[in-house]
Amino acid sequence: MAIGEILSVLKQVPALIKLKRGMKPRSLLERDCFARQVETHAQNYADGIAAIFEGKSVTWSDLNAGANRYAATLLDMGVTRGDVVSVFMENRIEFLESVIALNKIGATGGLINTNLRGRPLTHCISVTESKKCIFGAELAEAIQEVKSDLNLAEGSDYLFVPDGDLDSVPNWALNLETDSSESTPENLSITNEITLGDNAFYIFTSGTTGLPKAAVLSNRRYLQSAMLSHTAGLQCDRSDRLYICLPLYHGTGLLIGAGASFSSGAAMVIRRRFSASRFLPEVREHGATCLIYVGELCRYLINSEQRADDHDNPLRAMMGNGLRPDVWLQFKERFGISRVSEFYGSSEGNVAFANLFNKDCTIGTTASRISLVEYDVDADEVLRNESGLCIPVTRGEPGLCLGHINPDAPFEGYTDQEATEKKIFRNVFEEGDAWFNTGDLIRELTQEEVGFALGYAHYQFVDRVGDTFRWKSENVSTNEVGEIINGFDGIELSNVYGVEVPGADGRAGMVAVRLADHVNDLDWDRFATYVNSELPAYARPVFVRIQNDMDVTGTFKMVKGDLRRESYDITAITDPVYVLKPGVNHYEPLDAEYLEVIGNGRAGY
Repeated sequence: MAIGEILSVLKQVPALIKLKRGMKPRSLLERDCFARQVETHAQNYADGIAAIFEGKSVTWSDLNAGANRYAATLLDMGVTRGDVVSVFMENRIEFLESVIALNKIGATGGLINTNLRGRPLTHCISVTESKKCIFGAELAEAIQEVKSDLNLAEGSDYLFVPDGDLDSVPNWALNLETDSSESTPENLSITNEITLGDNAFYIFTSGTTGLPKAAVLSNRRYLQSAMLSHTAGLQCDRSDRLYICLPLYHGTGLLIGAGASFSSGAAMVIRRRFSASRFLPEVREHGATCLIYVGELCRYLINSEQRADDHDNPLRAMMGNGLRPDVWLQFKERFGISRVSEFYGSSEGNVAFANLFNKDCTIGTTASRISLVEYDVDADEVLRNESGLCIPVTRGEPGLCLGHINPDAPFEGYTDQEATEKKIFRNVFEEGDAWFNTGDLIRELTQEEVGFALGYAHYQFVDRVGDTFRWKSENVSTNEVGEIINGFDGIELSNVYGVEVPGADGRAGMVAVRLADHVNDLDWDRFATYVNSELPAYARPVFVRIQNDMDVTGTFKMVKGDLRRESYDITAITDPVYVLKPGVNHYEPLDAEYLEVIGNGRAGY
């Protein structure tokens, strides 16, 4: 075993000790919240930079004072502890002030995806029974379109926040910025009453299938996530600057990014949205040392034009989720980043993994009590033994990840109790036990794969359960196939999924691809040779769909729902589709005649 590997692991020990102390279970009755952390920074580090946004910098004193004004105004408007207030605003300093203000008075922020319109937007505001809605001027039109469907009063319950030159207040809203200008900038006594058990946020699922669900996030879990990111993930302090271009309405940007800042005092460099072309110039301009990422953001950057000096930047660490192995090492080398702290978790779940030992291509280790159990991909169900109990998998084999529900690791779930119950497995290993179903396949690495790790088990994410399909009696991982397809030089992005084929068992692989900018069409012979050499027969995509663009969520996750439904039906879509026929090793255009053959179950798959 290399001495360098041992030293690298031992170097993490002080941070792990600090994390262990900070993560000891705390009573939900204990008084604490992230707004108090902001107040502490404002007192001890008043002139330190808290946030940088579009050329403007605010100190911790400024940020705290602005939040106090908002908080006092909200109290005057009748918002009280336990109330829910929707926040619908793009990334900017006023967003931070709004959520800090709500936390100061014990109200829950319902954080809404800024891409939502119409019915989903109405649903998100209504399902949380929001008492008010704070919205940015940049999104006023979206609120205008749905306000007649909301149980909020015009002239009192809609709180407008100007955005630069967009300062014309609708006649049905109040100007929160103006109304708070005379409010006290001093800390409020009520903040000292807020407990770890109070809900900090409702964070919505992406809603790619059905309407979004509101996941509950308590102050305790928010502070735990922030501590994890600050102490052992990014290992940041007040000298650091965190580059945050992910939406703050989502858990990664809010917990791992802003949370680490609130916990450590590090400054935030905030963008409204991600820009590949502005990424390095801004990192260099503002001296950003830490990056908050999701995997597809990293893939976009890898696919951007490469320059010889890309590694010449101040970034030293990054933390996020979804960084795939086909991008991981390439990204680290190109941008000169020494530490990647990949984490795994969900807004609602009680399970978290983090790559705290800086071991490449893993989600790291966990303090959660978990179990990986046998799962039938084809039947979409866990396997149980003759006694009706779940069956743990052998180390090294993928299994459905379950998290034990107990007082120290509660499943806070959703506002919808029925949806919450659907995520709980009961009587897993003994009568009366309860486990959170992550819906993901996870694999524990073998000792040979882990190397030196002080006895800590390490894990890899395998796939979403719904994104794994069975074909030719074999399980196919969409992520693994996608990583290989992305390795072909004519393809910029790929989205892999399974589709039904009449007369065949399981689902055939299909991939939607976006070509690289310099490519007008794939070299189909070379592509077929690549696929045949890199993938086993059962994992080779049977269908390839060429798209000009791809649907992604606000956090760059590939949207598969519509693609699955549209399948390879060329009578319903305009994108060209190519097919790999049985017994041949090359792709050819799918035409109406062969589509009929497939539809009649005569294709021979």
